Amino acid sequence: MAGDAFALEIRRGTAPLVVSLPHTGTEIPGDLVGRYVSRERALDDTDWHIHRLYDFVVDSDATVIRTPVSRSAIDVNRDPSGASLYPGQATTGLCPATTFDGRPLYLEGMAPDAAATKRRREIYYDPYHAALADEIERLRSTHPSIVVYDCHSIRSEVPRLFAGTLPNFNIGTYAGASCDPRLTERIERRCDASGFSRVTDGRFKGGYITRRYGAPQRGVHAVQMETAIRTYMDEVAPDTVPPAFDPRRAAAARAVLADIIAICLDYVSEGT
Repeated sequence: MAGDAFALEIRRGTAPLVVSLPHTGTEIPGDLVGRYVSRERALDDTDWHIHRLYDFVVDSDATVIRTPVSRSAIDVNRDPSGASLYPGQATTGLCPATTFDGRPLYLEGMAPDAAATKRRREIYYDPYHAALADEIERLRSTHPSIVVYDCHSIRSEVPRLFAGTLPNFNIGTYAGASCDPRLTERIERRCDASGFSRVTDGRFKGGYITRRYGAPQRGVHAVQMETAIRTYMDEVAPDTVPPAFDPRRAAAARAVLADIIAICLDYVSEGT
């Protein structure tokens, strides 16, 4: 890819399911490469290998939307106004200036100003959301209800963001506003039967995608799944390159997540 020509990756399916992958990108736009403290730090908070963890969704004929651009350039799961999704709690912004740990991403004087933020939004952020909105409406034209499933991962321990160790599976439904509670309950039951730990609407209640597109009253059920990285691979120290994806380590988590995708499809197929 040259310059700013980072194309969205869109796989259009016919099933009533949109799978969103907003944070798996590792591409750094060329004009930003020399601004970061290091490439490794710019990629610290990547949702590592989540697109591979969920690669089975194509077998369900799901629609999949992924940006290859790193969240350190612009975070497509943040409010475009810059308003915090978690007022009073530590988080990162639309164009993050720090890592989750609070360490600076940019060299001194190199963080984006308002004009740079606007440009990044126009080039990378707006197309992602235009694609999401278009695919949701396309599928809603042929299905009475659909699921928007937003895939994420995070290190198990990030003291600046939360105390202690994060559960394996963290379900976000914006405190019940983005998804029918009956679907949430089915997902919870599968997680609880897996032997992995689970919480619903805990520290992570769903980001901007879940909150913006979830509208159960009009047949759009949005769920965010935040998976602790230890669930499917070894975790690494900040500013280091992550290990290669290990299918054997990920197999148990994939089995649970595949069942959850099936639960989502079964639910909307019932015509609820």
